[in-house]
Amino acid sequence: MKRGISARIKDVFIRYLILILVALPNLWLFYFIFTPLTTYPLYALFSIFFETSLSGNIITLYNCVPIELIDACIAGSAYYLLLILNLSIPNIEFAKRIKIIAVSFVSLLLINILRIFFLSVLYASGSSLFDITHQIFWYLGSIVFVVGIWFVEVSIFKIKGIPFYSDIKFFSGLKKTGKSKGSNKNK
Repeated sequence: MKRGISARIKDVFIRYLILILVALPNLWLFYFIFTPLTTYPLYALFSIFFETSLSGNIITLYNCVPIELIDACIAGSAYYLLLILNLSIPNIEFAKRIKIIAVSFVSLLLINILRIFFLSVLYASGSSLFDITHQIFWYLGSIVFVVGIWFVEVSIFKIKGIPFYSDIKFFSGLKKTGKSKGSNKNK
């Protein structure tokens, strides 16, 4: 029984340590990985429809409309939020957890590429809808995408835990168990 409890405590420690380490410095790891994974497919997609060139993180359409992919476009914090949701759930086998993370990241990557493509087409065409659409995607869209991906994964992978709450409940149960054992010793 004690081995199970210590293994669970170790699991909680490792999961939250990973979350802290990945966030340092300033989500750098997400931008390092997802900037090229966003830029190159987006460039390929633009090349199908437009005369396009690529220089670093700037995709130029029609030889005159630059689309710069800044960190906010890459959405590193959205990937991090998906990782937080995933790692704050206990009792998921390692292979299943990797699969859930991979599915969530690929889903967000595809949605993000399509979002940037759509907004860029609006921008390049001079549409009056660009500003309002960009603001809606910026403030509401990213939250809806992350929450939507998470709820779909909960359903598909039959995730039973609640982020953070399941771990808090575990530790509060340990505290109650410790108090009841201590009270029996005094009798």
